[in-house]
Amino acid sequence: MARPRKFDEQQVLDAARERFWSGGYAATRMEDIAEATGLGKGSLYGAFGGKQELFRRVFDDHCGTFVDAVGRQLRGDDADAYARLSAHVYAVAAATAADTAHRGCLLAKAAAELAEHDEVVAKRACAAMEALKSLIEDDIKACQRHGDIAADADPGSLAALVLAVLRGIEALGKAGATEETLTGIARTALAVLPRPVG
Repeated sequence: MARPRKFDEQQVLDAARERFWSGGYAATRMEDIAEATGLGKGSLYGAFGGKQELFRRVFDDHCGTFVDAVGRQLRGDDADAYARLSAHVYAVAAATAADTAHRGCLLAKAAAELAEHDEVVAKRACAAMEALKSLIEDDIKACQRHGDIAADADPGSLAALVLAVLRGIEALGKAGATEETLTGIARTALAVLPRPVG
C-alpha cells in the first residue's frame, strides 16, 4: 500500500514554478527544484515524474491561474467595460515595469523556449493565448454595446491587436524598457481603438 504524501502539492508546484520562471526550463535542474521545495529528488520523481512532466504540470497550472485572473479583471457590466479594459492594459504595463528581475511573462517565456520542441507546452500556450484573446474580445464587444468603441469595428481583430500589444509590453519590459515607455505604449494602444463618430 502506497504511503500518503506528506507535503502540500500546490506549495511544491508554486515553488517549482518560481524556480522555472527565474531560471528557465533548460537551466533549472531537479536538484534546484528539490532545494526550492525541500523535497528529495526521489519524492519529486515519485510524485510528479521527471523534469519535463513536472514543468508541464507547473505550466498548465500557471496558464489556468493566469487566464482566470484576467477573466476576473475583464468580466462585468457593459457600462464598465472600457474602464476594465483600460485598467487591465495599464496594469500589465505597471506590473512589467515593477518586475525588476526582468523575468517576463512565464507563458511567453516557456513558449519561446520550449514550443518548438515540446508539443504539449506549445498546445497549452496556444490555448491560453486564445483564451486571453477571447476574454479581451468579449470585453471589447461590451464596450461596443455601451458605445465606447465603434460598433462597426471587428472585435476579434481589435482583441488580437490588444493581446499583441500586451505581449509586446512584456517583451520590452524584459529587455529593460522604462515604466514611462511601457505606460506610453499602453496609452497609445488604447488611443488607437476606434471610438464612435459623433
